[in-house]
Amino acid sequence: MKTAVVLLALLLSTSLISAQRVRAAGWHIADQASSQFEKSIPPPLAAQPQRIEPSELRQAAYELASLSQSIPPAVDQTTKGLLPKDLDQKLKRIEKLARELRSKIYR
Repeated sequence: MKTAVVLLALLLSTSLISAQRVRAAGWHIADQASSQFEKSIPPPLAAQPQRIEPSELRQAAYELASLSQSIPPAVDQTTKGLLPKDLDQKLKRIEKLARELRSKIYR
């Protein structure tokens, strides 16, 4: 009976030791993988101020102004029961131009 208890204790201790070794090896591999991943990430590029082309801004502003001037007559037509075909396209273009101008100016 004593030998069975001793053998059981020996078996449990060796299984615990081997489990600790496997766990330690797993942590080591995980640490290596995370350090390799961190090394593979390129460093951030230095923010370089981008040059704003005044001619592009001017052209977009003139197009925005001409489109916005064409909206009031189109809205007047809608009050009379007529819906201009291009009103929706003009309004979407106005939104897009305004967004582009804002992003270019406030970079």
